[in-house]
Amino acid sequence: MLPCATPAQTIEFYRALGFDVSDQQTKPYLYLAFAFDGIELHFKEAAPSLAIGDELTGGCLLFVDDVAGCHAVFSARLRQHYGRIPFRGLPRIERLRPGQSRFQILDPSGNCLVFISRGEGDIEYGGSRELSGLAKAHDNVRIFRDFKNDDALAARALDTALRRHRDDAPRVDLARALADRVELAVALADPDAEQTAAAELAALDLTDTERSAIADELTAITELRQWLA
Repeated sequence: MLPCATPAQTIEFYRALGFDVSDQQTKPYLYLAFAFDGIELHFKEAAPSLAIGDELTGGCLLFVDDVAGCHAVFSARLRQHYGRIPFRGLPRIERLRPGQSRFQILDPSGNCLVFISRGEGDIEYGGSRELSGLAKAHDNVRIFRDFKNDDALAARALDTALRRHRDDAPRVDLARALADRVELAVALADPDAEQTAAAELAALDLTDTERSAIADELTAITELRQWLA
């Protein structure tokens, strides 16, 4: 059972996502239950000392066949309800990049719902052993961004990797890292970092073959801007 500190907002949020309210009780104690496509979530009253802003309330893992489809459905419903994508603060839905195998939704009480593709492969933390230099450091940044869901940490780690490896990195590796730095800057609403990384990426004057090699990273930038628009 997940803790609920804000019953009215919780009901509104899960209804906006498309969940049905299957049980709703406030006396003699709080109890809420929601159902969606075979998923059931149950809530009890939160402890008085709960600090919602810490986002350490509770959570669950939800394994699905089509993680991208789930993200698209929930994004559309939240946009329709709130008039925008709730991307920061509470409640919120976090972005899903092309090829990413999981995403998070945080409810008004700070509970974290992690939707994970059933086909998600093994996760190698610390950067792939098959890589080196900027590519390896960049692969570790992916862990911070996609699995720890810490864009600020990912941005700092990528900045460090670029300072260390920029001069000796292959052009495609450098371009891929810069494109991801642009995407992180968009996610963090950091226009200065976005402009700096975008200018350096443009200065590379990539060939069509090089642009094709980083197509996923370029697509991630475009899709994030569209998603937030």
